[in-house]
Amino acid sequence: MTSITSYIKKQSLPIYFLLTFLISWGTMSMMISPYSFPLTPEQSESVGPLLYVGMLVGPSISGLLMIGLMNGKTGYRELFSRLTKWRVGLQWYGAAILGAPILATIVLLALSMISPVFTPALLTSNDKAGLLMTGIGVGLMVALFEELGWTGFSVPQLRTRYGVNKTGLIIGLLWGAWHFPPFWSTTTFSGVVPFATLLCQLFAWLPAFRVLMVKLYDETGSLLVTILMHASLVFTTLTLPSMELSGVNLLIWLVAWGSVLWGLIAVIDRRQ
Repeated sequence: MTSITSYIKKQSLPIYFLLTFLISWGTMSMMISPYSFPLTPEQSESVGPLLYVGMLVGPSISGLLMIGLMNGKTGYRELFSRLTKWRVGLQWYGAAILGAPILATIVLLALSMISPVFTPALLTSNDKAGLLMTGIGVGLMVALFEELGWTGFSVPQLRTRYGVNKTGLIIGLLWGAWHFPPFWSTTTFSGVVPFATLLCQLFAWLPAFRVLMVKLYDETGSLLVTILMHASLVFTTLTLPSMELSGVNLLIWLVAWGSVLWGLIAVIDRRQ
């Protein structure tokens, strides 16, 4: 038993990431039955909510399991202290909550000068209140379940070995790959634009945003504030880019959004 515990502690990160993928992808596959990946647009509409519920259990279950195996009750108490740490500067709350929607709005308004299809959805929606409430509610739920694992477990583990940017990049690339099933469609590998769109959906901006999240966590030590930052990102993706974006227009948005986030990282790093 001691040798098994020792092995788990030494290989805690690979085990966490493997469990996260297996649990999320396995649960999604079961919950969309009798369908299988890739889903057609019609199938996605019918099982979409189940798909994302299944996806969320991976990071949270894996994170809580690994914390328990590594540190037992002490680990859970430490996790709770980070989860309830709210006394940080107001500037960090501002960056966490407002950063993503403000930046995305600026990018979309700039792109809307090329085509009205880029106009922020929140400005054109006939149900602004409903869209806002959905964005907030879904954002908080998604962020809580994901960050119990990604930031609750893997970030502190990686930070004992690597710097902030490398930690964020490692998790960000895995985080992007973890999103593959929902973005995989029947047309993904049918041409250059669909395939490029998939790559940009997974890797153009998700790793960049994860680097920014790790930077914020490193400054605050607050899992709570990091969850709010993730919730703000989900809110942004649900309420600002139009659901009608597709093809080349979707690719343009993803490249522009990713470029802005990577540019922000460069500016922050230069000032430090």
